[in-house]
Formats: sequence, structure tokens, C-alpha cells
Amino acid sequence: MKIKVKKVCPDIPLISKSHPSDAGWDLYANESTTILSGERGLIDTGIQLEIPNGYAGLIWPRSGMAVKNGIDVLAGVVDSGYTGVVKVCLYNSGKEDFEVNRHDRIAQILFQSFPVLLEIEEVNEINSSCRETGGFGSTGV
Repeated sequence: MKIKVKKVCPDIPLISKSHPSDAGWDLYANESTTILSGERGLIDTGIQLEIPNGYAGLIWPRSGMAVKNGIDVLAGVVDSGYTGVVKVCLYNSGKEDFEVNRHDRIAQILFQSFPVLLEIEEVNEINSSCRETGGFGSTGV
């Protein structure tokens, strides 16, 4: 399978992997900006993607930026029907303002398949499970 990538700006790096076994492809900033502490910023990547039907691009944080600077990704699904410029919403949960420089690696995108023909059925009851309604923290530390 191939993902077609169009550079909107010719000098922007193409999505890339540091290692062949990496799950995510790095996305690069096509602009420089500062994301203030506690704020979010929408960063243009300068690329468009043609993702095949039955796949989606899931945008995730880069682990080093998350651990070292508190930079997270919001709104991270690129559907196959979207062919506009990919933008990444970064959130700065850190205590310091965060500088994004043009051509910095800002996030990673994972391409994942999903079943296209799922159907939703409304029912009056669902089957029990051993977990039942146990949610956040229900399995302990």
C-alpha cells in the first residue's frame, strides 16, 4: 500500500521515519511559532495526504516533546476523505513557552486500517462482562 504525499511548499521535508521498524512517520512544521504555556497552537505541516479508503492517519505526540516539554497533540484523526493541508494542534501543558521552528519534527502520524462496513445497531440491553462498569482506576495501581 502507498500513501501519496504532496508537498504544498517544495522545501518542507517529506514525512519520514528514524528507523524502519518505527510505527509513526514524523510530521514537520511548515512555520515557526511560539506556543505559550497552557495554550494550544495549530501548526501547518505543508503537506497533503491521499490516504486509501479503509485507513486513517492518527496523529500522536512525539514522546521526547511530551516528556521533556509537556507538548501533547489534540484533534488527531486524518480521514481518508480529507485531502487538504494537514495541520497539527499542539497543546503546551508545560511551565515554559515552547518554540516551534520551521522544519522541526512536531508530531507523528500512524496509518491504521479499520473496518469500513461496520453497522450500528440500537438495542435495549447489552451483554454483561466481568468488568461491568469498572472504569478509571478500577483495576488498581
